[in-house]
Amino acid sequence: MIRILVADDHAIVRQGLRQVLSGEEDFRVTGEASNHGEVMQHLRREGVDVVVLDVAMPGRSGIDTLKQIKAEFPRTPVLILSMYPEDQYAFRALKAGASGYLTKQAAADQIVSAIRTICRGRRYITPELAEELAKTLDHDPDKPPHEALSDREFQTLKLIAAGRTLQQIGDALALSPKTVSVYRARILAKLKLSTNAELTRYALERNLLE
Repeated sequence: MIRILVADDHAIVRQGLRQVLSGEEDFRVTGEASNHGEVMQHLRREGVDVVVLDVAMPGRSGIDTLKQIKAEFPRTPVLILSMYPEDQYAFRALKAGASGYLTKQAAADQIVSAIRTICRGRRYITPELAEELAKTLDHDPDKPPHEALSDREFQTLKLIAAGRTLQQIGDALALSPKTVSVYRARILAKLKLSTNAELTRYALERNLLE
């Protein structure tokens, strides 16, 4: 029996995943979580065989939660299931320890296949992502500048480009406005930009807000 923890801040998504996964005789959804704290609480109380984790959750992000899971439960595979396209978060997720990455547009049988694959100790990536990974090996010098940003810097970039204030960004990421300002300065330096307007244009041109 494969025990699964489903973590997503939207109840309707959790219910949908539970319905899909419950259709497999050897799958059992043993828990649900809507934020970082609930994920870690469940794992510490009751181990599971795989975690299906959303990237965008309130408070600490899915990537932060992923890192915490791998720090405390390094042998527990994590499948990232996200609304964001693979080219935005997949590389970051895999680098942070994810065993697989799928978008929420994935078919039900693809999710089932991914869970079975990572439970066998293998990575699960789509053919499209595999092609992108191959491109990065061949054209590493040509990677876009934002690939050099840390996970927190990338989150801050997207929030600034979305028009959020320093206070709003701080609240969203559980940071002080002063720390957000430090991240902003680092982002501008790494991207060789000078203003928020330039940063917003950069994000829009590369579809980072989708």
